[in-house]
Amino acid sequence: MSLFRLDASILPASSASRELADLVEAEWTASHPDSTVTRRDLASDPVPATAWADAVTGGFVDEAQRTPAQNDARALATRFADELIGADALLFAVPLYNYGVSQHFKTWFDLAYTDSRIDPSGTALQGKPATLVTVLGGNYAPGSPKEGWDHSTGWLRRVLADVWGLDLRVVQRPFTLVGVNPALDAFADTARELKENAETDARTFGRELAATREPRVA
Repeated sequence: MSLFRLDASILPASSASRELADLVEAEWTASHPDSTVTRRDLASDPVPATAWADAVTGGFVDEAQRTPAQNDARALATRFADELIGADALLFAVPLYNYGVSQHFKTWFDLAYTDSRIDPSGTALQGKPATLVTVLGGNYAPGSPKEGWDHSTGWLRRVLADVWGLDLRVVQRPFTLVGVNPALDAFADTARELKENAETDARTFGRELAATREPRVA
């Protein structure tokens, strides 16, 4: 059994997304204590910004004509796809940054997506169980002053569930900047409740993730 975990937070020591992902992972490990966890940390090991362009342009020429950068990028894309395909379940921890998707995650996704096994015609990830943990500094729920400003969660759902066909569960925690930004102090009680709800979801979805993959019998 194996779990692939990806983290995109740039602040690992204080990351709310990592904290929730730890709860998901703990439930997986409790059910599959002998499983392996493959980790990809996009903050400590970011994908080169030029890799996607190199991988795409490298696909237009024969292998013998590719530059070293193109070969490296295509090899990295293959490694990313291998990690996803080879895992029994997937866990993504991706914060909202500046009202949009993390640039680290977007760069990773774009490069992985160049692998033909998981590109628009590929089906290698169809139905694979996955959990997305995402956190937002503010609150962008319907009726809030900044409703519609979250341009990350919808995109993440689209590419993970609709494009890759993952069996996706989503844990979301808004208001992570309450207690950090004094302007949000009035929302302390709401933030506390949202945090508790997200933690409950993380544990629940972690158990569900584990239950979708029963241990193999030798």
